[in-house]
Amino acid sequence: MRVPVLRLGHILLTSVQSDLTDEQAMTLQGDILELLRDGKADGIVIDITSVDVVDSYMARVLNETARMARIMGGEVVLTGMQPLVALTLVEMGREIIGVETALDLESGVERLKSSLARRDRDRNDTRANPGDRYGE
Repeated sequence: MRVPVLRLGHILLTSVQSDLTDEQAMTLQGDILELLRDGKADGIVIDITSVDVVDSYMARVLNETARMARIMGGEVVLTGMQPLVALTLVEMGREIIGVETALDLESGVERLKSSLARRDRDRNDTRANPGDRYGE
């Protein structure tokens, strides 16, 4: 069974409902990367509201998915983390590194839109003033 990935303009939305098998994780990552590569998305919101327990495998999958998306030029926001999940991640020493978080899906979409707008402004500023990039 595939994890659905929905498009909302240039934003991808996906909701992880339970533990992912290796095959589901690889398929989800592939789907996300293809949409980023094809220019159909600039970022993704990964919602884990339904996930009650995050083990080291799930933490690794979330980290790797976010890293892969960033390598492809995408932005990532993780939403819906339950307090027990956050506690477990800290206790395991498994941080979700370099991923913005938000309490719920709506806040996550807004955070991603802000992040993408900021990134676009920064790119436009760099193109308009290429010497500024290096402090010239």
